[in-house]
Amino acid sequence: MLDSLHISNFKTWRSALLDFGLLTGLFGTNSSGKSSLIQFMLMLKQTKEATDRGISLDLNGRLAKLGSFEDVVHNHNTEDLLSWQIGFEVDHPLTLQDPSTKRSEYLVRSNEFSVGAEVGGTALGPLARVLRYQVDDQVFTLSRKKSDANAFDLRASGSAFKFVRTPGRAWQLPGPIKSYAFPDQARTYFQNASLLADLESAYEREVDRIFYLGPLREYPKREYVWGRSRPVDVGVRGELVVDAILAATLDGAKYNLFKKGRLQTFQEIVAYWLKAMGLISNFEIRELAPGSSYYQAVVKVRDDSPPALLTDVGFGVSQVLPIIVLLYYVPAGSTVILEQPEIHLHPLAQSALADLLINVATYRGVQILFESHSEHLLLRMQRRIAEEEVDAEDIKLYFTDYDEGSSHLHELEIDEYGQILNWPENFMGDAFGETLAAEKARLKRMAKK
Repeated sequence: MLDSLHISNFKTWRSALLDFGLLTGLFGTNSSGKSSLIQFMLMLKQTKEATDRGISLDLNGRLAKLGSFEDVVHNHNTEDLLSWQIGFEVDHPLTLQDPSTKRSEYLVRSNEFSVGAEVGGTALGPLARVLRYQVDDQVFTLSRKKSDANAFDLRASGSAFKFVRTPGRAWQLPGPIKSYAFPDQARTYFQNASLLADLESAYEREVDRIFYLGPLREYPKREYVWGRSRPVDVGVRGELVVDAILAATLDGAKYNLFKKGRLQTFQEIVAYWLKAMGLISNFEIRELAPGSSYYQAVVKVRDDSPPALLTDVGFGVSQVLPIIVLLYYVPAGSTVILEQPEIHLHPLAQSALADLLINVATYRGVQILFESHSEHLLLRMQRRIAEEEVDAEDIKLYFTDYDEGSSHLHELEIDEYGQILNWPENFMGDAFGETLAAEKARLKRMAKK
């Protein structure tokens, strides 16, 4: 899971330090930098997925279209370096062994590790200048030589471990691959560099466990065709939501909603949350005819109402459906990124959405990073902390604002009773100010009569 993120010189951010909880929420005004933090995460994921090993950053992939290096570097200053350090907490300890020692011994072992990089702009695009991995006190750094911009040094620090050159001609070492991987030559030039592959694999595993659903989700369809595919997620716009439901149904997936609760099928879980949000009373995916591969999403708005297609009921149902499905479809231990999950939902449903997020995070162990404008979602989270349904320590909330040419990140201090101790000015608008102004206007008009 994600543990921390420190970035410098990305878009409106001169610097940002983000510590993650099981639930991490980003709030703030429009154009204050919330979406940029998510875009940065997506950029790292699509860079890992890129087929071109020659790139340092994939700025324009399937998850994010960011333009050029000049577009993403802070204040468009291409002389600055875009840098970051991202930390992970893993389920099983990351163990690194020195190939020159006994197999029973290990160099370092930890449930936490971090990856950092520095990338500069060139005429050919972004180019990584520094790559750094840290596991406990052990650090491995690949950095550009001052004497030769095309040559790099590989060093280890934090222990007595040193990289040992393979006998023969001392060829120059090239730079990082895709900002997170060491060049293949490193394992050829050094006798004991095989452990670098373990670092890269650990990073790739964690990035593969990050899933994303965007704020603009697909319109529902009257019919869906399913060829028994098993997608890895529901798609960036939720376009694979029915495929995911049917794949989970075919696999017989079952879950507990609560501890010691009865196991329920995937479609029962989906129906439960749609009903909890006050949107429908029943949900089902039906095949039009056996073996046809054509399916329809059928719902009942109320217990006494006739069945209807998803296309014929309120739009909010189809917009929240991909969220519910994604949160239960991904493996436990995954990280899900959601942008504006409350879109097209009425206030009561937004409050129930908070219960969904809390439930999945605490009972399924799925980490959630969300960006939102919903006061109702926030208030429900505060209430659940007060009711001891979730620990305040598991929730990290941030407020972003923009001032003097840069975005700024403020962590909200939440006590054990769910109270925000450092409520920012106009955090959720100025409801009290609006009420006061309206009452003054009424009194003024009444005085004229």
